[in-house]
Amino acid sequence: MSINRGFKRKGKAMLLATLAAVTLLAGCSSGTGKNGAGDSAAGGASDGGSGSPTEISFYFSGSQNVQELWEHLKDMYEQKQDKVKVKLVYIPSGQGEQATMNRIVAAKRAGKDSVDVDLYEANGGSDMAADKKDGVFESLSEQQIPNLSLMNPANMKDLNYKAVPYRSSSVLLAYNSEKVPSPPTTLDDLYAWIHEHPGRFAYNDPATGGSGESFVLTTLYKSLPEDAIHNQDPNIMKEWDKGFEQLKSLGKDMYQKGVYPKKNQGTLDLLANGEVDMIPAWSDMALEQINKKLLPETTKLAQIEPAFTGGPGLLTVPSMSKHKEAAYDFINFVLSPEAQAEVVNEIYGFPGIEWSHMPSELQEKFKGVSVSYRSFNLGELESEAMKRWQREVAGQ
Repeated sequence: MSINRGFKRKGKAMLLATLAAVTLLAGCSSGTGKNGAGDSAAGGASDGGSGSPTEISFYFSGSQNVQELWEHLKDMYEQKQDKVKVKLVYIPSGQGEQATMNRIVAAKRAGKDSVDVDLYEANGGSDMAADKKDGVFESLSEQQIPNLSLMNPANMKDLNYKAVPYRSSSVLLAYNSEKVPSPPTTLDDLYAWIHEHPGRFAYNDPATGGSGESFVLTTLYKSLPEDAIHNQDPNIMKEWDKGFEQLKSLGKDMYQKGVYPKKNQGTLDLLANGEVDMIPAWSDMALEQINKKLLPETTKLAQIEPAFTGGPGLLTVPSMSKHKEAAYDFINFVLSPEAQAEVVNEIYGFPGIEWSHMPSELQEKFKGVSVSYRSFNLGELESEAMKRWQREVAGQ
């Protein structure tokens, strides 16, 4: 089950490729949706007056590779048009994201007609649950963003047309194949390996990065019905007891008898330095760092059964934004095949648009490359699980 360039299909498959950068189409947004190649989603996106460009404030979080991606896409976008400027505002994962979302919700509840966040990279279930309650995000359509036509319609429908899944990735096991010649293939095998190799496994504090959160949630839902991962009924929290007992029992055999590094990169650093032999890691981050030789060549990846979680990065437009048309135009650019090629090339993410819209030579080159994951849709239960983890596992 180990991989360097390929993955074994298990259930839902998403395509992964290392794509070469391709030439951008002319026009404000390089649109290739129903309005035709080169059409701009917003047309007259500038509302800055006197011909000056509109500046949108884009709030996002993520690891260093995501920051570098947005800097790269911003430069590409601004070099091709002069109507919209993008102000990148990086917010730390966890508390930074929550503070930004709280500000958006507070503005909506106060009846304000504006907020300084024009584009926001949402934090999955909890942010979408907040939108369901307070209606803070704008509904999105192909009329506003033509390149939505390049996506699988089910992806937008799943999000009630309130967010754009512009990329996705999966959590996998990353391991040193010299130390682990036969990696675990199931969760039970993984638990047994951890107990048999004390101190050689680590996962990050789940409040600081999705790979650690994936390990926790996959454990909590291991013995529950498969559809439970889409259940937002608070009563299901009573079913977490067995999973938390499992997590607590692993504590003494974790890295340094229960040290949980900060952020996804924290555990990757431990693997790179040889301090541990196996971790859960995001596929995009691990593949990028293998390629850049930041991780040893002996690093391999594997999925287990049941599969770790994965999911999309989500772009949303707050309903109080004063620059919606400009935000739509930037999203339309991000969904162009040219920008999607950069998403995959820069951070090894899965493209948000369907593979059939990518260049034909690249479709052939990476035919059959796939990976599986499960998407959890827990709403506010995610944050409840993280709070309980802090009390019962980190605090033990």
